[in-house]
Amino acid sequence: MPIYIMLSTLTSEGRKTIKERPERIKEVNKEIEELGAKVLEQYATIGKYDFVNIVEAPDNDAITGVSIELGSRGTVHIMSTAQPIDEFLKMLKK
Repeated sequence: MPIYIMLSTLTSEGRKTIKERPERIKEVNKEIEELGAKVLEQYATIGKYDFVNIVEAPDNDAITGVSIELGSRGTVHIMSTAQPIDEFLKMLKK
């Protein structure tokens, strides 16, 4: 399966959540697996991004779906692989 790098930055709500419940990070990793991808490695960083995740997913649609699902919660901003806009729109309609 393809490997993707997912960069993430916590929102203020996300920072509050992991301060109160640090185990939430590992819970989200399990949720990512339920969405069809798998976190292979995860690093906490200091700087522009809070986390660097090495993620395995079957294709661009799967990793984009993970990014949209996690980002829609309002606790994290995610940057991952790019794909053509028409493919992105088609994936959203699934």
